[in-house]
Amino acid sequence: MDNALYPDLPILHIDDDQGVVTAVERTLRLHNYNNLLSLTDSRQVRPLLDKTEVALILLDISMPHLRGDQLLRELTSDFPEVPVIMVTATDALDNVVECMKHGAFDYISKPLESARLLSAIRVGLEIRELRRENVALRETRRSQVVGPRRPGLFQESLTANQVMLKIFRYVEDISPSSQPVMISGETGVGKELVARSVHRASGRRGAFVAVNVAGLDENVVADTLFGHVKGAFTGADTARDGQVRRASGGSLFLDEIGDLNERSQVKLLRLLQEKEYVPLGSDHPLETDARIIVASNRNIEQLVEKGTFRRDLYFRICAHQIDLPPLRQRFGDLKLLVPHFAREAAQEFGRQELLIPDELYALLRNYSFPGNIRELRSKIFDAVSRQQGVVLGMSTFVRKGKDGGRRPLSFEGEGQERVRFGPALPSMREVRCDLAREALHRSGGNVSLAARLIGITRQSLSQFVRQHQIDPRQEGAGVRPGSA
Repeated sequence: MDNALYPDLPILHIDDDQGVVTAVERTLRLHNYNNLLSLTDSRQVRPLLDKTEVALILLDISMPHLRGDQLLRELTSDFPEVPVIMVTATDALDNVVECMKHGAFDYISKPLESARLLSAIRVGLEIRELRRENVALRETRRSQVVGPRRPGLFQESLTANQVMLKIFRYVEDISPSSQPVMISGETGVGKELVARSVHRASGRRGAFVAVNVAGLDENVVADTLFGHVKGAFTGADTARDGQVRRASGGSLFLDEIGDLNERSQVKLLRLLQEKEYVPLGSDHPLETDARIIVASNRNIEQLVEKGTFRRDLYFRICAHQIDLPPLRQRFGDLKLLVPHFAREAAQEFGRQELLIPDELYALLRNYSFPGNIRELRSKIFDAVSRQQGVVLGMSTFVRKGKDGGRRPLSFEGEGQERVRFGPALPSMREVRCDLAREALHRSGGNVSLAARLIGITRQSLSQFVRQHQIDPRQEGAGVRPGSA
């Protein structure tokens, strides 16, 4: 095959054995990889890379002067976009594992087999190209304010947030691709909804099949995904089709992919690379054309660095990447989400539709929502179930403090920062005035809500602002005396 992905960028081979260098060059040229660079002195690598961009690096581990495993750390740190394939003449697995932990894309054992060498290079170049396309596409989308061309594909996701709308357009752009999609984001942000949108946008006629792999051991994962034949194990009285087969012609969504154990990761990697799987108890592999979509609320890159998630699998699943923002970064959507969930809850409980007071939105903006949209929905449903009047009250959105007083839903732990003071500490009067002003600013000048936010009565706050000549309307509008 021709090196069509990077015809202008060379493949760099570093090995102190000139015989190996010559043999690799001959093999690659026979398969139309003609843009090649070779070095037999590892000390010359950095000067070369500082002035020459390369597509991929073949790096021998055992070399004089500067060992390949030592050079690897510099390369993956300074040139993270370039895949590095390690070449080893020993069976020292510990050394190979350390190289993979420090960023090596793959490794090959000497003597080099042509098929293994060509396969590793082909996959490395494919991953390099896909990552480059993703970066370019995200940069383009970041500079534009665009929405989806087919809004109906995303009808389940209520939003006017520009980041979300750009994500929807990105989903449309990658819809023709058969490559895997990785969706990341905190718990409750709606990863499965976006996965379903990816499936709808692709136009695939097969089913959308969702599997949560969190907490499943290797055998359960294999049986769930690949199925089994009759007699595969004790109790297997009948054959079972796995979820991969159910997703034939459609999409297979694997949630919480970061929780897969190492053996299950190996089986998933084979599914992605070869488009094949073997049911339990069978000797015959089956093919699949299902598109793989994965999701995780954990940082997969950190798991790769820790060595608990395979680097080669990570490169396979991140062909297309979608990172969903948390609710606290899209509070503008509250006026879409709150009435929607309130209507859903009213229908479920057989209640009349409730009015939503503006003060409620200001109160919710002062909460971090660690459970994101899922948590918001649960709180709205709970509030509607308790409501007696026609207006959705705010009493269920506050919690009881340690002193017995009522407190608003507040930031608890994550994202909370300690207040910073200058060299001179403020007086208690200044601190109290600043606290009152901030509460009025967050509440939009609503004294009752501001009082809730800082845990005092409305009467106490009203008396305080009069005494210190604080204007709630100016503070709510962000205007203070003397400001331009």
